[in-house]
Amino acid sequence: MPTITRRQLGLGAFAAAATLAVPVRAATSGTIRIGYQKTNLPVIAKQQHVVEDALKDKSVNVEWVEFNAGPPIIEALNAGAINVGWTGDAPPIFGQAAGAKIVYVAALPSNGKGEAVIAKPSSGITTIEGLKGKKVAVGKGTSAHNLLVAALESKGLSLNDIEVHYLPPPDASAAFAADQVDAWSIWDPFLAVAEVNYKPTVLVRSPDVLKVNTYFLANPDFAKDNGGTIDATLAALKTAAAWADANRGKVAEALHEVTGVPLEAQTLAAERAQFGIFPLTPEIIAGQQATADRFFKLGLIPKEIKIADAVWAKA
Repeated sequence: MPTITRRQLGLGAFAAAATLAVPVRAATSGTIRIGYQKTNLPVIAKQQHVVEDALKDKSVNVEWVEFNAGPPIIEALNAGAINVGWTGDAPPIFGQAAGAKIVYVAALPSNGKGEAVIAKPSSGITTIEGLKGKKVAVGKGTSAHNLLVAALESKGLSLNDIEVHYLPPPDASAAFAADQVDAWSIWDPFLAVAEVNYKPTVLVRSPDVLKVNTYFLANPDFAKDNGGTIDATLAALKTAAAWADANRGKVAEALHEVTGVPLEAQTLAAERAQFGIFPLTPEIIAGQQATADRFFKLGLIPKEIKIADAVWAKA
């Protein structure tokens, strides 16, 4: 199974399109390369071969490319190293603002209760206000970044009131375990593992302060010429989502088998996961636009963007 890391891509987060240089092989004709993280629907779809089965009659091969967070998926989409992929709400906003070549294809449920800001009981931190002046780990440009911003805002604080440590999930996990940071904004299965291991204080969960979605995205050049392939892929994912929603115990077992994450943690993650895939409605686009506007106002992105400009207009 191919895995592309940011180091292999040779990119900083959301570099301008003109500066991208990708030493990995690009996607080839007759193949759809799907960028994913080892969580929920992508893992189930991959394990059940639903996309492969849906595209067999089209003679389209499927390659799954693993990432550990959303921002490098955006970078790979921009570079044409993958054709489609899943991310949370924040990565495509940062990517669009940096000129990345991406289009929104479909929406999925948010990470919901499976995304939170946590602190160890030994830290003494029990509220978001308690983060003031503290070290907080979060992945830059991720959905957890948006959660952290929104949680601080809800209490009249900003990122300037804390000491932000931008770390990818594996590094943040190690830092949290070693008490090198005081708190962590993160999603499942990393969150579930931390909850099982440390019984942390949950300061806020995503639904407490946000109403967002996650997204299925595509490289626009691929989308322009492969609408039928994308439609068939979405239909297959919808089938997998319906199965997952009705078989959460089996979802946990599948995730445990694929990721190696303890079954107890994967069961916790599976029980609170939301499954589905649906069209981009005006309401969903407006919600994502509101997040983008907030990011610009806070200086997190360099320019105003219009989400509707990056929505796939199927030919």
